[in-house]
Amino acid sequence: MVPYGRMGRGFAYLAGGRLHLTRGDAPPQAVESPFAESVRQRHAEIQKRHDWKAEGRGAQWSGLLWGAKPADAALMRIAILSVGRAAGGAGVVYAVDTGGLTGVCALDPDGSERRLLHGNERRLQHLSAAGPDGRIACSLLHKDGSASIAVMTADATDLTEITEGDSQDQAPCWADGGKRIVYQSAGVGRDGHGRPLGLEPFALQELGLEQGEVRAVASDAARDLLGPKVGEDGTLYYIRRPYKRLHGASFWRSMLDFVLFPARLLFALFQYLNFFTTRYTGRPLTTAGGPQRKGAEMRQMMIWGNLIDAERDAAAADGDEPPAVVPRSWELVRQSREGQPEVLARSVLSFDLYPDGHLVYSTGNAIYTLSPDLRRERAWQAPRIEQVVAILA
Repeated sequence: MVPYGRMGRGFAYLAGGRLHLTRGDAPPQAVESPFAESVRQRHAEIQKRHDWKAEGRGAQWSGLLWGAKPADAALMRIAILSVGRAAGGAGVVYAVDTGGLTGVCALDPDGSERRLLHGNERRLQHLSAAGPDGRIACSLLHKDGSASIAVMTADATDLTEITEGDSQDQAPCWADGGKRIVYQSAGVGRDGHGRPLGLEPFALQELGLEQGEVRAVASDAARDLLGPKVGEDGTLYYIRRPYKRLHGASFWRSMLDFVLFPARLLFALFQYLNFFTTRYTGRPLTTAGGPQRKGAEMRQMMIWGNLIDAERDAAAADGDEPPAVVPRSWELVRQSREGQPEVLARSVLSFDLYPDGHLVYSTGNAIYTLSPDLRRERAWQAPRIEQVVAILA
């Protein structure tokens, strides 16, 4: 593996909701967020002050009646949702989920963390702060299943939506010195009641900030185009994967649900009675079923609003290379302004671009670097790598 920090290029990556960072010749280290720890500590103090409500027999009946259960601060979900390169290229910004609220933090090159935004109910993802004056572009998720591109100042204030419509606009990338933003966009399909059914293929759009005009950059009716990056020479990079259309419920599926409704209702009633019998007598209504079995863990990763199943492709593994978690049909593509798309690598889950044209990408279990002349080196190996970001060491 190549120590990439020696060449002035480092990287950060997300794995299991935790941020890891490498600088110089040292291997990547997990970054502990003081902001996340302060949220957990504050939650623990609030829980301690209200512990008396969970004591005694009255609390048991209160929990049964209202479904209330004291939250455990140690089990509180605190996870980094996405990370992006900061202005200047040496630091990163990241969005933190703290029990359903979104925080935005910046990690400076000296390792100090700055809290930019805390306790916002609006869901922010796909941060990119490489714009002029440190402005941060992001994707703003809405409750109706749509998403828009938004821009805020370097201190995470004055959040302004710059795209709109019934679509998912995600993964913004600054281009042309901050005059343009390139992003992925897919229309949201809905049923007669307005409920989302699925997405059209993701295409790449470009928004000129001065004129406010949107134009199509690249599209493919049979493929999703994801995570665009634009080089200083205008070359476009993105991930291309097969598009899978989601269909609504069929007539036969609806008929099957209708026929099985009485059985499902009886089963639900039985489970309800079985719960209370077990709780107050210690014995279930039935003892059938044999010994307990541990179910296999099904690991799933949420990438830019989509669920993907971890899939091993034996053909992609060369020698001691760790198997990728996405198939070979997930391709890293380079496209010049006038040229045809060129496949640079396969089984690519996430990637980023250095200012000098080098690339760093992840297959989910390993991180690789790719030079402009397509020389590949494995830089790091770790499980469940969800996102990788290029930074200057």
